[in-house]
Amino acid sequence: MSNSLIFILVLSDIIAIGVGIFAGKYIFQRSFDQKEKEAQERAAEILRNAESAAENIKKDRILEAKEKYLRLKGEFEEDANKKRVILQTNEQKLKQREQSLNQTIEANKRRENELETLKTNLNQQLETATKRREEAEKSLHQQVAQLEKIANLTADQAREQLIDALKAEADTRAGSYVKSAMEEARLTATKEAKKIVIETIQRTAAEHAIENCVSVFNIENDDIKGKIIGREGRNIRALEAATGVEIIVDDTPEAIVISGFDPVRREIARLSLHRLVQDGRIHPARIEEVVAKTRKNIDDEIVEIGERTVIDMGIHGLHPELVKMIGRMRFRSSYGQNLLQHSREVAKLCATMASELGLNTKLAKRAGLLHDIGKVWPEESDLPHAILGMELAKKYKENPEVCNAIGAHHDEIEMTSILSPIIQVCDAISGSRPGARREMMESYIQRLRDLENMALSFDGVEKCYAIQAGRELRVIIDADNVSDEKAGMLSFDISQKIEKEMQYPGQIKITVIREMRSVAYAR
Repeated sequence: MSNSLIFILVLSDIIAIGVGIFAGKYIFQRSFDQKEKEAQERAAEILRNAESAAENIKKDRILEAKEKYLRLKGEFEEDANKKRVILQTNEQKLKQREQSLNQTIEANKRRENELETLKTNLNQQLETATKRREEAEKSLHQQVAQLEKIANLTADQAREQLIDALKAEADTRAGSYVKSAMEEARLTATKEAKKIVIETIQRTAAEHAIENCVSVFNIENDDIKGKIIGREGRNIRALEAATGVEIIVDDTPEAIVISGFDPVRREIARLSLHRLVQDGRIHPARIEEVVAKTRKNIDDEIVEIGERTVIDMGIHGLHPELVKMIGRMRFRSSYGQNLLQHSREVAKLCATMASELGLNTKLAKRAGLLHDIGKVWPEESDLPHAILGMELAKKYKENPEVCNAIGAHHDEIEMTSILSPIIQVCDAISGSRPGARREMMESYIQRLRDLENMALSFDGVEKCYAIQAGRELRVIIDADNVSDEKAGMLSFDISQKIEKEMQYPGQIKITVIREMRSVAYAR
């Protein structure tokens, strides 16, 4: 093929391509212009719609704003009206108070004037009374001097003779008046509210002490209750008099309640009842015999408890009296905490602490077990229990360090040994742990002991028992040395001493028992 032909073909292709490009560009431009025009029209329409919607929204917002403005305006006016009414009311009240205050001030001024006048009158009357008293005293002195000259006695001597005469007359007539006067006072009492309060306090005291102050004696059938009570109650009275507890026989099935603050007395009564019921012979003489045997058996049991305790604790060489006192701790409580359990606990704590400090553990354990023996000494003493325990330990030849630890564990004497603060700390640990002690129980029992001791301080009193949670005091007197008339006076004297020297809720009934017995032997 020739070159010219090729050139022509190429040129024709180029022309075709250029024509195609030009045509495509034209078509594209025309399509683009058309779409642009449509887009502009659509945008204009959207703009018109938006402007219309914005106008509508604007109108709605304006309406809402106007409504809100009107509503807020109404609320503000309503609130303003209320406050205006309140202000007017307060102004009226202030005016009334101001008027009242002015009236009060005027009244006070009038009262001040009246008081000033009254003060002036009183001063005048006082001056007059003082003058009259001086004149009366002067006249009295003159009369006394004349009487002393006539009677050859001074005023003090005459007064003493008159007092002696009145005392003698009062002693002879008081016995017959006391009983009738007390009965009349009971019958004429009109304050029922005080009686209700007293009874409530007494019930509360009984319920508070019931847990540690009663024992229950179980019986097989209720027929035995009649035998225990006896004809006209003589058996139960004899049992109460011999043991010092209260025997409560009520509707409780197959049970008798033994009430008393002293656990030794309750245990003696319980064991005595058990033996009497088993034996079947229940009468006053047999009751006294069984109670005496039971009391001896309890003493033997106390010694056995003490010996078993010292063996368990590994303590040797204690005096028999100290062993007996340790056994007596089993029946004694301190602030509601069993004293033997407390002493054992203190002994173990002391041994542990002494071991940690490199001290004598046996000596520490010994002092811990004996630190409260002063609380179980059977005789009355004015010494604190720590000092009393120290004196007992010295009496029975205990180690001086042990004696000092016992006496110093409540800081009543100076500590001279390192063992003493250990005992004090361990005693505090045992007593202060949660639930260990109850202060009210200890003060309650101490009040009953004081009540019994107060009655025992009178001449002719053989035995005394506080029963019914301290609401009754039974006093058994010596019939040979105290007459019926003196027994009546004795109950009154005991009640007066209790009223003066003791604090107690409610009232306490003092029952003085005088029983005459005639005993003869046929040989």
